[in-house]
Amino acid sequence: MNLKVEPLDLQQADISGSKWQEVRAEGLDIDNVSLAKTKMNNVNMSEMTLHDVNMGGIKISNANLSGLGIHHANFSNAVIDHVHLFGTEFNNVVLPMEGDGNYNPDGQYKPVSFHNCNLSSGQLRNCDLSNVEITDCDITGLKINGILISDLIKPR
Repeated sequence: MNLKVEPLDLQQADISGSKWQEVRAEGLDIDNVSLAKTKMNNVNMSEMTLHDVNMGGIKISNANLSGLGIHHANFSNAVIDHVHLFGTEFNNVVLPMEGDGNYNPDGQYKPVSFHNCNLSSGQLRNCDLSNVEITDCDITGLKINGILISDLIKPR
């Protein structure tokens, strides 16, 4: 591919509706820009840094997100479907607190759900599991504080 090298310095410009095809745009510095409703296909975004961004309603499919770090994010009502989570860690996951944008004073939130997931050999430590429901799950070897649950629910 023979590329025309042309660094652009765009300021206060409206390039809405522009089309980029077979463009190398590495090392861009994008600040205070709206990319709303932008479609990207077959794009290399490795080692990209996103800070102070609104990604509400974003859809990501067929993506390699290995090594992804998400910090201080609002993931409310997110749907994560058909993903590989081995080695993934969830730390300090909390409900909104007073002052947060989606805080509900009555504490009623849609529950976090796991359906058709393989969480074998997973670990939960120092977690609030109050009112958790486990239905139609294989609990072979499941222990709570070292106590095998199958021993507690054996029919008598």
